[in-house]
Amino acid sequence: MTHDHVYLSPQHDENTRRTLWVVALTAAMMAGEIVAGIAFNSMSLLADGFHMATHAGALALAAAAYAYAKRHARSGRYSFGAGKVGDLAGFSSALILGLVAIGIGVESVQRLVDPRPVAFGEATIIAIVGLLVNLVSALLLGGGHSHSHGHGGHGHDHGHAHHDHDDHHHDHGRAPKAHDNNMRAAYVHVLADALTSVLAIAALLGGRFLGWVWLDPLMGLVGAAVILSWAWTLIRDTSAVLLDACDAKLEAEIRQEVEGPGDALITDLHVWRVGPTAHAAIVSVTGASHAVVRHRVATVHEIVHLTVETA
Repeated sequence: MTHDHVYLSPQHDENTRRTLWVVALTAAMMAGEIVAGIAFNSMSLLADGFHMATHAGALALAAAAYAYAKRHARSGRYSFGAGKVGDLAGFSSALILGLVAIGIGVESVQRLVDPRPVAFGEATIIAIVGLLVNLVSALLLGGGHSHSHGHGGHGHDHGHAHHDHDDHHHDHGRAPKAHDNNMRAAYVHVLADALTSVLAIAALLGGRFLGWVWLDPLMGLVGAAVILSWAWTLIRDTSAVLLDACDAKLEAEIRQEVEGPGDALITDLHVWRVGPTAHAAIVSVTGASHAVVRHRVATVHEIVHLTVETA
């Protein structure tokens, strides 16, 4: 019997719509800042405008990842479905974010060495508008977190000699949390934009009222350091998913459920993530039947695709 490998986030379509709205807002603000930067001779606004341009591209990449994952959800091309496309987009987006942070740092150092005149009043107004756009975008993205809800499911049993697949375990009592790295990447980009807007406003006000022209590039360096830190965290988390890193917590839970009664021994165990809310597992066991192992692992709700090997 064939079965689907659809391991998308329960909020996949909703996340797609929200991301498209943020792409539109970011692109509009990007164009406004670039035009204003040229009109007011403000390198700060120009830099932030081009900064937003890279983020608009990264957010568009996130939206494209959602569309691709939905279109290929039931494609036989991928062994475990397209649930990790969002993590691939998040990883790519994090790389872009890191490059942007380095660019901002280099530009800030150059401005410390060679200060440039800025139309502080006009530039401040545009920076405030940019901050408001970023706050609206953050609200649309819902904080970068998805919330899943428990729902009834079904199971499949395949009569292989030494392999059983028990798919889609769900329970009304507890549902796995969704960790959508694609949505998280989009949210981090919006936060990075909001941070640069706040720092730009502070620097522009300091330059206008206190004459601290050096504050603009200094704030740029601070912002670059924070954004680079966010990018590294996102790269670390998404790369772990892409490389099928072991989930130690779920492995320990499976061992407890299977070996707890004392009549079974796990000789080999592999657990990896195949989607925002889904994990797959291969369990090799001695001392227990396929049916017993499947029944015990069914309590680990994050496991949606299970292969059991018995000796």
